[in-house]
Amino acid sequence: MLVGAAAALIWMFWPQITGQIEPPAEVEDKLTLRPATFADLDGWQTDDMRGSVRAFARSCQAMLRRSDDKPVGPDPRMGTIGQWRDRCEIAVSLDVESLRKEDARAFFESGFRPYLSGNRDTAEGLFTGYYEPELQGQLTRGGAYQTPLYLKPNDMVSIDLGDFREDLKGTKLVGRIAGDAIKPYYDREAIEEGALSDRDLELVWVDDAVDAFFLQIQGSGRVVLPDDSVLRVGYAATNGHPYFAIGRELIARGVLTRETVSLQSIRKWLHDNPGEADAVMNTNASYVFFQPLKVDPNDPDAGPLGSQGVPLEPGRSLAVDRRFHAMGVPVWLETADPMNADRTFRRLMVAQDTGGAIRGPVRGDIFFGPGEDAALYAGHMNRQGRKYILLPNSIDPANWQDADNQTGNSS
Repeated sequence: MLVGAAAALIWMFWPQITGQIEPPAEVEDKLTLRPATFADLDGWQTDDMRGSVRAFARSCQAMLRRSDDKPVGPDPRMGTIGQWRDRCEIAVSLDVESLRKEDARAFFESGFRPYLSGNRDTAEGLFTGYYEPELQGQLTRGGAYQTPLYLKPNDMVSIDLGDFREDLKGTKLVGRIAGDAIKPYYDREAIEEGALSDRDLELVWVDDAVDAFFLQIQGSGRVVLPDDSVLRVGYAATNGHPYFAIGRELIARGVLTRETVSLQSIRKWLHDNPGEADAVMNTNASYVFFQPLKVDPNDPDAGPLGSQGVPLEPGRSLAVDRRFHAMGVPVWLETADPMNADRTFRRLMVAQDTGGAIRGPVRGDIFFGPGEDAALYAGHMNRQGRKYILLPNSIDPANWQDADNQTGNSS
């Protein structure tokens, strides 16, 4: 799910394991904002927000490059860059490494006000998780390294149908030019069978086809090379075919159930059944292409880039629906721990990413970071919860009486 394609694990098995159904198509999502106080935020006084300050400062570096009159996001109630500038300039000047916990909390309390987010005043929403996979690979094919990660092919074309008909605005098709016609781009099965071979598109070769498949779902990751150097890779494009959750296929085959399906159980089944794994993975015709990501030499441990174009902070970056929320806005999250529903998960996060499965005003995808522990948390994160957005004191959402006329928003 990164770099414009936040990879929500819930796509693999929702709604099968939750029993939830999508809201009726005729009910339009609307973001509502209800004023609150910091005393209303359960767990606010105990959260260590220094990582949140670091994440917010990174977002601010991107925001401060824009002019003051530009809106922060699609909803005018979230203000303009000028209304965020003071908070951002302070944030980027802070030395997070020497910051005390109470000072981090005071930074947010002194300059922001919380607002409870709702979907037509319904405050409960779904929160899932994603992570940054780590694979083993090398730059040339050989030995165990037989699975390529492909660069974006140069024969792909993207067509915005809105250029032809107003009622199709926002609808895009991805294809390839074949003579005087445009055909759908190759699906996963065709690509796996060699449709892109001998075109010098291989970015790197990895040793596990299943891990490569899950890297495509996540959208970004690390490939450890034989000399222990790390190649960071990120989302470049998709082949335009619709995503299909292979968890559904395994449930339909009767090998997993709604209660047992998870990232970990799906991956184990694929590894344990190599003779059937390719066919199952090919039921998902969607295919992701990658690009190498630059690493900041001053911040080599920073996470992958989110859709705001800044590094993600493990446990502090949140993917949201960009139709409603602005990138860089702090978000207080109240939900349950992914490994134990009886434990709370309360922390301040920053909206820095988005993704195709993240739909709705009260929806979020938590970035848990790299490695197996992060994968474990992300694979089990599927909790209901609520979130509050924090806006600078200079912004009063109630002043925007015309917000209901803005696409996807409501005062």
